Amino acid sequence: MKPSLRFALAALLVCLAQTAALAYMVLGRAAILRSGETVMLRTAPVDPRDLLRGDYVILSYDVSTVPASAISGAWPKEEGRQSLWVRLVKGADGVSTVSEAAFQPLPALAGSVVAKSLPFDYWPSDTKSDQRVSYGIERYYVPEGEGRALETARDSETLTVAVSVGGDGTAQLRALYRDGTMVYEEPLF
Repeated sequence: MKPSLRFALAALLVCLAQTAALAYMVLGRAAILRSGETVMLRTAPVDPRDLLRGDYVILSYDVSTVPASAISGAWPKEEGRQSLWVRLVKGADGVSTVSEAAFQPLPALAGSVVAKSLPFDYWPSDTKSDQRVSYGIERYYVPEGEGRALETARDSETLTVAVSVGGDGTAQLRALYRDGTMVYEEPLF
């Protein structure tokens, strides 16, 4: 085989591998948005206030602080990276809150959704404390110049988000609502 033909074949294989990896990421996100369970979450002010950096808004959620009293089952005995599985239950106002959490997968129950936190650093202690977690939905990209109004709504606690949660607990932002009115919706692709 000629060196130029081998080079062309290698370049084609690299392009196909990169395309496949990108397609895997995009289709995985779209699958969660299309068929995941949707929950509403109330955003919480970020303290100290973080101004718009570039073209995204930083979001925090009430469900990002998991009370120690809500965590069932065994707590890890060793320090290291851990994830929490957090059961979210819709309240009377339509916004979901933490009802239970565990360091192991939680079983599916009707009327609830289980979200999995991103891995976080955990250090065991004699006293069980609330756990601060992230779900990978803490940034929302907006058109240039439109972040200030969302930051104001976030800080005044009038901003809620619709989040789709896949069967494995992965969360994806679906839409943003200001005072109950949708202001942004994520496209599937």
